[in-house]
Amino acid sequence: VQLVESGGGLVQAGGSLRLSCTTSGFAFEDYTIGWFRQAPGKEREGVSCISSTAGPYYRDSVEGRFTISTHNAVNTVYLQMDGLKPEDTAVYYCAADLGMPKFHCEIVSTSTGFWGQGTQVTVSS
Repeated sequence: VQLVESGGGLVQAGGSLRLSCTTSGFAFEDYTIGWFRQAPGKEREGVSCISSTAGPYYRDSVEGRFTISTHNAVNTVYLQMDGLKPEDTAVYYCAADLGMPKFHCEIVSTSTGFWGQGTQVTVSS
């Protein structure tokens, strides 16, 4: 099983980034896929999650600015991030697990499911 994130970088406040997570080794369409982030000194938190059977979930602080999408033919999940703020600075991870998107995003457990290595997103003010 592999999940490989890409697309992170340094951007000014108000800018945009598009993260990609390419996966392999598991049945992509059977899992809930999500984006999580962890800022220095803070706990990992769910950002947005999606599955083939339920609508996307977004945490309140990114609702309306971030958009999650999937391309099932290439087993890839994307996170379009617009209107970035300095508080969005973190390492962003993608993860796959079973369960509804809201549950996958709100109950963060690195001991279950499959996780990528993360990509750094830095938003300057």
